[in-house]
Amino acid sequence: MSGFKKFLLRGNVIELAVAVVIGAAFTSIVNSFVKDLLTPAISAIAGKPDFGSLTLQIGNATISYGNFLNALVSFLIVATVLYFFLVKPYELLMARFGPTGKETRDCPECLTEVPKAASRCSACTAQLAPVS
Repeated sequence: MSGFKKFLLRGNVIELAVAVVIGAAFTSIVNSFVKDLLTPAISAIAGKPDFGSLTLQIGNATISYGNFLNALVSFLIVATVLYFFLVKPYELLMARFGPTGKETRDCPECLTEVPKAASRCSACTAQLAPVS
């Protein structure tokens, strides 16, 4: 039981749980932005953006590809919104306020990335000179 308690109290498990909850909440915000703001704006410019009724008849089979197109367009809009309103600002913030120095270095023997404070390479066990 103590092993399970240690597992639950690890920082990365708590961080992952918080990330999942925040991700779920953020999903509803992004979906609302797409559904309530972007889709009506696109509709005003290009007509009604609903492809749900598009089908293709091949023999006796009916292929309803309109719903797939709706999902694809929605995905592209969500991905664009996430990129420009989350990823891009985050990259700008990290470039401005993030860590300034590289925390790792390359092993001179095998070129594996090792922490700066390491005295041996974890891949080839070569002795490494200390770096400050």
